[in-house]
Amino acid sequence: MRDRRSFARLAALLATLTIPAFVAAPVSALERGARAPEIGLRDLAGNNVQMSGLRGKVVLVDFWASWCGPCREEMPVLNRFHQRFASRGLVIVGVNIDREEPNMRRFLERTPVDFRVVHDGRHQVADRYAPPRMPSSYLIDKRGVVRFVHAGFRASDAREMEREIEQLLAE
Repeated sequence: MRDRRSFARLAALLATLTIPAFVAAPVSALERGARAPEIGLRDLAGNNVQMSGLRGKVVLVDFWASWCGPCREEMPVLNRFHQRFASRGLVIVGVNIDREEPNMRRFLERTPVDFRVVHDGRHQVADRYAPPRMPSSYLIDKRGVVRFVHAGFRASDAREMEREIEQLLAE
């Protein structure tokens, strides 16, 4: 009888420890082939960024943070993509996930960009996309479908991203 009670206690303890892990687990990252979730935030110029308003364009949604070293390396690359491909229909939206907006603004003073940036301090957009790491980029085709996902950034990724942008712009 005592073994049964010990087993029951152990089972209850394991359930207590295991169930919260499943409940608190993050939603899996948005994958290729999924419809791109709405952004619905204002950019730094005060304009609302709506995915529905970007249909017919190739969109690169990039999640970044001021504390992220690879983000600092990626930003000039994204800015070059914007300068090179915006006239052909590429729209880049940088989604900053810093809790405090001043951190984002200080970063952008040191690393200015010409593309649209939104501040997602409450992670409303990040929760929809569930980026696996910083930075994470989602290349979205003209119909609003995620076609390529990049988790993290190394300088060697730039060439592949450029090929993917060119492919989507040609479709």
